[in-house]
Amino acid sequence: MPSSPVQRSKAYSEFSLLLDPDVYEPLPGDWLIGITDIVDSTLAIRSGRYEDVNYAGASAIAAIGNAWGRFDFPFVFRGDGAAFALPPEAEAVARLALSRIAGFIRDRFGLDLRVGLLTVDDIRAGGQDVRIARYAASKDATYAMFAGGGLKWAERQLKQGRFQLEPEKDGGEPDLKGLACEWRPFPSRQGQILSLLVEPTEQVAPERFAALTRDVIAVFDEGPRQSHPLPSEMGVPKDPRVHVATERWQGVAANSDFRKYDDGLRLTVDCTVEQIDRAEAILAEARARGEVQFGLHRQSHALMTCLVPSARPDQHLHFLDGMDGGYARAAEMMEPRRRPGA
Repeated sequence: MPSSPVQRSKAYSEFSLLLDPDVYEPLPGDWLIGITDIVDSTLAIRSGRYEDVNYAGASAIAAIGNAWGRFDFPFVFRGDGAAFALPPEAEAVARLALSRIAGFIRDRFGLDLRVGLLTVDDIRAGGQDVRIARYAASKDATYAMFAGGGLKWAERQLKQGRFQLEPEKDGGEPDLKGLACEWRPFPSRQGQILSLLVEPTEQVAPERFAALTRDVIAVFDEGPRQSHPLPSEMGVPKDPRVHVATERWQGVAANSDFRKYDDGLRLTVDCTVEQIDRAEAILAEARARGEVQFGLHRQSHALMTCLVPSARPDQHLHFLDGMDGGYARAAEMMEPRRRPGA
């Protein structure tokens, strides 16, 4: 299969470079954008179902990749959902996989997974865009980063009932091969696990927002291994019979997505209370100036959901979130400021 424009673009190994709006490239207008999210995810999380929520959040990525037979499309894990981009020839595959995964999550877990599909042209007609850059977390794992405001706009439309697909009734199970939560939660070693979301307001210049997020990243870069939430020595498998070689664990840690850009900055970091306070002070001042919206949630452990594509097991991917609600709880902190008049 020919490579997509995304695959041909440069991959950046230094995360701070992904904060520069100039490194992002627009997608073709006929490309598809998919959005998923779990209705009332924080309610499920408060009842202790954080692993189910994260598994359901990552499920669409696994289902589409397995159905299409490749995982080289851009996607991002968002805790209680996911977003992705696909070329137009994958539309039939995407529609079936999304309808099937929504039905499966409803029947197996009792969760309402909203799924939607629209085109980049639909998003541009709404005044937003979808632009892509690539982040090489390691030599084996490259993640897509999204900018342009299009994913945020698409998510709002989905929650209003537009572009939504119905769950398949009595359909076959989706192929979720390679998707697993095989590690025990990871306790903080520095003080707290922080889930942080930072989004620009409409009036802030992209360059100004990039400067602000660099200041925040710099605070956490002061920590050991840039405040990486996974231990350097070894994680603990859920199955005590499993022996994990040191080199395998090092690959797991290197391939994890603890920092990403998805129409804003998303971090899952292990840091001190003092680091959190400093970052929050930077963001609070920026919010008072009308430049950002942000939400943060502190917890004791991080949680990891793994995706190992069968065709390329060396390109295993590891999605991180906070164990006690993570990104969903951080987003909940932002909601009152998104309502008109709040």
